[in-house]
Amino acid sequence: MRVDAYSRINSIYGVNGKTKTASVSKSGARDKVEISGFGRDMQIAKQAVSESSDIREERVAEIKEQIDKGTYGVSGDAFAEKIIAKYEGFLR
Repeated sequence: MRVDAYSRINSIYGVNGKTKTASVSKSGARDKVEISGFGRDMQIAKQAVSESSDIREERVAEIKEQIDKGTYGVSGDAFAEKIIAKYEGFLR
């Protein structure tokens, strides 16, 4: 290993081995974060969605009642269309 080659490289690029760093003044100021009105609205909406149920209880009860009475009907065409749409969604 040639040490003199490194000293020539340092002289070409102006590297002295020691560099000065800027000092940081401590003025006592603190960082501050401000959330915009839109951000606050998003937080409120997100909280409302997380607290709400994913299941529409009234609709489920209505359908269960129709099934129990034997009045709930689904056409074969509508059922087939839903299955085909679901299958096509998997292919994409």
